Amino acid sequence: MSAVIPETFEEWKRCIEHDCGIQLTRTYIEQRLIILREPHHDETRRFIQLYGKNHWQLIVDCFERMEKHP
Repeated sequence: MSAVIPETFEEWKRCIEHDCGIQLTRTYIEQRLIILREPHHDETRRFIQLYGKNHWQLIVDCFERMEKHP
């Protein structure tokens, strides 16, 4: 089991793929980035409210890293 709230790319990737069982496909990554890159989207606003702007930026960075190097 990985950290409860991932703090690194490696922890995030393990959490998504192994703990949550989500495949990081190009389509999934693109769909998440559409929402996460829009700070006024309701889902993004809730995410930032729950986890803070620093964690939101970490997660955007993780998805962008996967987008460039799947």
